[in-house]
Amino acid sequence: MHIPQSAADIPAKFRRLLVPGKINQILCTGNLTDRATHDYLRNITPAVHVARGAFDDRAFPVSHRIEEQGLRLGLVNGHLMVPNGDVDTLAATARLMDVDVLVTGNTHRFEAYEEQGRFFINPGSITGACSALDAQSVPSFVLMEVKLRQVVAYVYQLVNDEVVVDRIEYNKE
Repeated sequence: MHIPQSAADIPAKFRRLLVPGKINQILCTGNLTDRATHDYLRNITPAVHVARGAFDDRAFPVSHRIEEQGLRLGLVNGHLMVPNGDVDTLAATARLMDVDVLVTGNTHRFEAYEEQGRFFINPGSITGACSALDAQSVPSFVLMEVKLRQVVAYVYQLVNDEVVVDRIEYNKE
């Protein structure tokens, strides 16, 4: 998220969508560098999982493995992976973590795809903070509905100051 170092805040149009009591868990791919944003996320739901990013100064774990509705979800930042965002590196990480779905970050670019029978999703940057790879990124986040071996991912992107929503499905064989 890189607040306040690279971004002032989560965009207001996104904040209006993140309503307490409607979201069961938050998977944060790291760089949650200020306490106020962490408290804001915990106000939405007390179940906040944060994978440590390169700029986190708190002792968040490097990864999480969460079982939900017959699926195993993995959460990592991705800053320790070389090459960064590489399909084969992510696939190897998913195999090592023994997960069906791998949520990763660090590139600040939304991406979702299936590879080797697994689902990979990078929610991008909710603040649109720049990265080492891009001077500018499109603010984005993902809401995932997990139910009996299926993930329905709703991708929210702030494009030209309008919220655009796409829907992606993954079904575990």
